[in-house]
Order: sequence, then C-alpha cells, then structure tokens
Amino acid sequence: MFERVKEDMNMVRMRDPAARSTLEILLCYPGLFAIWFHRISQWFWNHNLLFLGRFISALARFFTGIEIHPGAAIGRRVFIDHGMGVVIGETAIVGDDVLIYQGVVLGGTSLERKKRHPTIKDGVVIGSGAKIIGNITIGTCSKIGAGSVVLRSIPPGATCVGIPGRVVQEERKCAIDLDHGELPDPVAEVINLLLKRQDEMEAQIKELGLTSEVMKTNGLLKRKSEMEEIFCEGSGI
Repeated sequence: MFERVKEDMNMVRMRDPAARSTLEILLCYPGLFAIWFHRISQWFWNHNLLFLGRFISALARFFTGIEIHPGAAIGRRVFIDHGMGVVIGETAIVGDDVLIYQGVVLGGTSLERKKRHPTIKDGVVIGSGAKIIGNITIGTCSKIGAGSVVLRSIPPGATCVGIPGRVVQEERKCAIDLDHGELPDPVAEVINLLLKRQDEMEAQIKELGLTSEVMKTNGLLKRKSEMEEIFCEGSGI
C-alpha cells in the first residue's frame, strides 16, 4: 500500500511543476485524495458491500468535487489535476499513467446494466472539460483536446479535438507534455483554405479583364472582414 502511495506522489511531481514539497502534495491535491478514496470504496464494492462503497464515494465527491463510481477500474499512477467536476462512471476503465484535467466526464449512454462507459488506455491525456461518452476505447498514448466531445473510439497515438471529436494528428508518442495549447483547429484550417481559394478566384477574375467597378458591384473586391483576418492568422473559433 505504501509503495502505491509513494508511486502516486512521484507521479504528481512529474506531472505538475507547481508541486513543491511532499507535505504540499499530501495536503493540497484533491485529485490524489479522490484516487485514494476510490481504492477504499472499490474494496467494499468488490466485496459486495455496495452501500458502503457508494457512501465512501459520495464522501469523496463532497470533499474533493470529484466523483468516481466504486465500480470503475482505475489503473496505477493516474493523476487527476485540480479535478473539480470530474465524473467517472461505473463501468469505466482507466489505464496506467493517465492524466485527467478538471471537468472531464467519462459517461455512459445506456440504461442497461452492461459495459456502457469508456475504456481509457495507458498514457492518455484528457484535456479540461472533455466529454467521452459511451462504450468506446481511447487508444494508448492518445490526447483528447480541452472541451472535446468524443463519441467514437480513437486509435492509439492520435490527437482528437472538436465537437464531435475528430482525429487531427496521429503517431503521438507517450510523453509527459503540457503543451495543451498547441492542438490544431480543423475548422479554422478549412475556413482558411476557403479564404485562400477565394483570393485565387478574385485574382483569376482580374486576369479576365473585369473592371474594378464590376467587381465592387458584385462584392468581389473588398477588404477581408475582421473575422476573416482572424481565421487567416490561424486563431480559429
């Protein structure tokens, strides 16, 4: 047991540059408390003491703001950073070395008593506010962008963003990286391509000899709007 506690604390040091001391980690990390509470509640749940398991889970939610059903399977070295609003459902499976940020939901889509929550493989990073819904699998070492809503399985090493979630990069390696602001914006990229195509068409129209008056009349000769400028710079929505 003490080895697992030490392992969890070492993971906090690796994942959070704000962790300065052992005492601070022991007293000020609700995500760590939630994991430890869950191990206790899961023991009661697995020994058919269902009410005690749920009661301890409810206490953990009250004190930490993190709700983990005692039936969920949580792997080793899982770190829930900040954690407020995190919900992990009954049949969810979370692998080893997973990093979860605040507001994440691993939710179900069925009223039947069967596997209805996601399976999160080893080394996955789930950004703030992401919702992963249903009996789907998030592949090893993949990354889910903040605010994404994932409804389909994600292959290993992929990066998924958007609503609904779409794979925008593949072959991500398992690594401790905190560059969550470097995720691509596929919607902005598509609109940027359309704007470039519009510029090309306007240039071709000029080559055909249309006068500037005709182009102005038809709205073809004008400065880009502020929104278009934003998209051209890659800022996205």
